Amino acid sequence: MRGVQPEVMTALLDWDAGERQMAEPSPTRDARLRVVSAVEDQLRRRVGTRYTLADLAAAYEGSSRWFLELAAATVPGTPDAWDPSVALDAAFARWARNASDSVAR
Repeated sequence: MRGVQPEVMTALLDWDAGERQMAEPSPTRDARLRVVSAVEDQLRRRVGTRYTLADLAAAYEGSSRWFLELAAATVPGTPDAWDPSVALDAAFARWARNASDSVAR
């Protein structure tokens, strides 16, 4: 993808990997889906409904400050669903498709 900032490209790769992992069978899939939904609600508050991939990448950079607390509050009895490389990244992948500059539009 020409002209894409390196931090955005790195984030896109992480998000795609998370989405692929999310699609794999897992005993914690339902819990992970609840965490993904909670992350999407958080993104709606943090970046709004009109955003770019760079906006998402910036939100992703700071997500380690709030993700684990959110995941633990969402599915407190299922710590295996708190893996940010799956639930967090899958949520960001979903949102990346709706960015104003997304190539998936």
